[in-house]
Amino acid sequence: MKPFSQFFVFVVTVSATSYIDAFTRNDFPNDFLFGAATSAYQWEGAFDEDGKSPSVWDTTSHCDSGSNNGDIACDGYHKYKEDVMLMAEMGLESFRFSISWSRLIPNGRGRINPKGLLFYKNLIKELRSHGIEPQVTLYHYDLPQSLEDEYGGWINRKIIEDFTAFADVCFREFGEDVKLWTKINEATLFAIGSYGDGMRYGHCPPMNYSTANVCTETYIAGHNMLLAHSSASNLYKLKYKTKQRGSVGLSIYAYGLSPYTDSKDDETATERAEAFLFGWMLKPLVVGDYPDIMKRTLGSRLPVFSEEESKQVKGSSDFVGVVHYNTFYVTNRPAPSLVTSINKLFFADIGAYLIAAGNASLFEFDAVPWGLEGILQHIKQSYNNPPIYILENGKPMKHGSTLQDTPRAEFIQAYIGAVHNAIT
Repeated sequence: MKPFSQFFVFVVTVSATSYIDAFTRNDFPNDFLFGAATSAYQWEGAFDEDGKSPSVWDTTSHCDSGSNNGDIACDGYHKYKEDVMLMAEMGLESFRFSISWSRLIPNGRGRINPKGLLFYKNLIKELRSHGIEPQVTLYHYDLPQSLEDEYGGWINRKIIEDFTAFADVCFREFGEDVKLWTKINEATLFAIGSYGDGMRYGHCPPMNYSTANVCTETYIAGHNMLLAHSSASNLYKLKYKTKQRGSVGLSIYAYGLSPYTDSKDDETATERAEAFLFGWMLKPLVVGDYPDIMKRTLGSRLPVFSEEESKQVKGSSDFVGVVHYNTFYVTNRPAPSLVTSINKLFFADIGAYLIAAGNASLFEFDAVPWGLEGILQHIKQSYNNPPIYILENGKPMKHGSTLQDTPRAEFIQAYIGAVHNAIT
């Protein structure tokens, strides 16, 4: 049985009651993990304590003296023992968290911050002592500000060497106790949103783009992410894997996609959307190159792998991490499409229109459990049936809402049912 892992972050929710009380832990394989997830910026707080330097999130969130920031967040830096105890009481089997690059290596390269190192060692030890498997994300958008200032972050190939060196420190210091490593969180959405949405973090106000930059930098950033991921993966396999016996993977933001009608045009539009939203990152991991439809559509705007790079990228991921918050119908005909407002030019490249399924709006996502089944089957059938870890999913609830949250419970039950259907 291929291992799937269910992680709930922002566990919130689509009504479907057919799975209620239908499953127990015994209905899932022993190597299936139920857990929780967060990221450094969302959880740790302590943004300027104990030697941590600013990240691009710190810089942009402090624009105009705004209070909507992660300066304190959940205060996990100080309260991690309490949080781990709560996880243990819930019976969680795994916790996914990210390493703050600027907490561990404040200048982005070079000197290690001993207090940052100690925090992560203590957190991992605490998790292990309660029987909770740590799963580490190396990069969750919080680039050290110093590297953004120096060369612009992910649009510059210098990031490959710096990211690999950062990963090397993490593997060396934490690898004896960490067996699951996700290199980059939501690589697809990160490239689409942070390098093609008319803004980039680490600037105050966020940097505006010209149309020409948007058309190219989305794909340049994505290309460098694949090269950085594969470089770090190659390092792990050569230097650490034999002794540590861990697994390394890449995470994508996965849209559930289904043709809006049974017409040939809508089926073809769905295939184009799948190539851009899945194949862009996943096909290079399997065959060492981008989908043909992307190469034909984008021409010189899509970077090219050298022969050596192609060999390095191919097979560089032991698993695929899936983040799923949205399910869409796809049509070839012009239609109102909420998602295209995220990055109009990228979705214009796809040449298809995405219509929200369920009750979704742009920022109130509706994962729709049947969308997950389609995602898992598509990855299995199209990309050599890799192990899959579901790293995030959910449906937001309004702040201040009652804890008598039946919709949330119904969503989780339905979602677990959809996972069970996919693996049986």
